Amino acid sequence: MKRIGVLTSGGDTPGMNCAIRSVFKTGVAMGMQVMGIYHGYKGLIEGKVDYLTHESVENKMHKGGTILRTARSSAFMTEEGINKAISVIKAYGIEGIVVIGGDGSFRGCMELANRGVPTIGIPGTIDNDMGYTDFTIGFDTAVNNVTNEIYKIRDTMRAHDRVGVIEVMGRNCGDIALWAGIGGAADLILVPEVDISWEEAANRLAQNKLRGKLTSIVMIAEGAGKAEEFVEFVRQHTDVEIKATVLGYIQRGGNPSAFDRVLAARLGQRAVELLNDEKGGRAVGIRHNSIYDVSLSKAIEMRDEFDKKLFELNEIMAKF
Repeated sequence: MKRIGVLTSGGDTPGMNCAIRSVFKTGVAMGMQVMGIYHGYKGLIEGKVDYLTHESVENKMHKGGTILRTARSSAFMTEEGINKAISVIKAYGIEGIVVIGGDGSFRGCMELANRGVPTIGIPGTIDNDMGYTDFTIGFDTAVNNVTNEIYKIRDTMRAHDRVGVIEVMGRNCGDIALWAGIGGAADLILVPEVDISWEEAANRLAQNKLRGKLTSIVMIAEGAGKAEEFVEFVRQHTDVEIKATVLGYIQRGGNPSAFDRVLAARLGQRAVELLNDEKGGRAVGIRHNSIYDVSLSKAIEMRDEFDKKLFELNEIMAKF
């Protein structure tokens, strides 16, 4: 291949710029021209495409977000939209595309692959909810961001003998709550994968107070409920002093961790190598610290497996 494109789609994640840089550098090393597609699939339909240069990617890898911007596109979900995207790909002479994003982005990637466009997916989502890969780009940074906030919140909760409830992202996957909870010594973790009733959770907090532990930290993934609603429930059923904090986009922004930068670089390199070998319809990931690839269909179909042993470890550490 002589000309490839790269785009970022869906929610932004720290480390996307590192992946873009790796795709560009590896492509240039293999004699390719690398074009940036701006604003995801929406920009692809609208022809927002331009050549990337060394100046485009230098001094950007340490920054969060994405230099290519991102957007969600309802038009790309239609046959007309996909056909427009393919016509733009042909008009610019793009022979293969690297897509950086999550599950929805991979589905769009597969739509192009099914229509003859060689595509490679790179997993970029802070939720870490893609089952085929051990880690997704941005997850480690999000966990570190949340862990740093836990200790700030704990300081204030301790000063007032209160329980702090911290809501983090994770509609269907509780990995951020779990990993940050372990890292921040949470007393209780509520995630969609484990059925803990709010009655049981409230009783645990009340028991903590009875045994003299006036300050606790509760991590709650958004898929397990809203922090404010949980706080109101606890207030109605116990005499525990409790406050809620919703971290929101704080989790997603900021400089990527070293781990995410290295992971993004490795995945970007492998993606271009696959295109150079004229292989498309693949997704790159990491398994047991080795970079590998699977079909896009398999990557989309594989469900994420929650680490129950890690969850049980936190239950033990919080109890004793």
